[in-house]
Amino acid sequence: MNTVTFDVRSLADSLADFADAWKTGQASSPRISFETPELLWKVLTPKRWQLLKVLAGAGPITIREAARRVGRDVKAVHGEVTALLSAGVLVKTADGKIQFPYDAVHVDFLLKAAA
Repeated sequence: MNTVTFDVRSLADSLADFADAWKTGQASSPRISFETPELLWKVLTPKRWQLLKVLAGAGPITIREAARRVGRDVKAVHGEVTALLSAGVLVKTADGKIQFPYDAVHVDFLLKAAA
């Protein structure tokens, strides 16, 4: 199964992992990081989660087809897709289709008591 991890961590931590992978030549597992939990939830709204569910493992499809699968207006889905493309969650193929290139999502972050 091709799984991506959405996590919350600093840019410095993300860059350190990249540097380690570069030095060792060992790719880490797919990961999309957000600086704060608030940013993660701002990008991954309930409607966008619904969209990711139908796109997971579906291969490249048109925005119109994605809208049909979630039972929503094409214009509204276009806005959601634009936000997910900007965040690096979705990719656009050479022929203009959209794709979530994973079969599953794992979300990983820790909530600590306020200091």
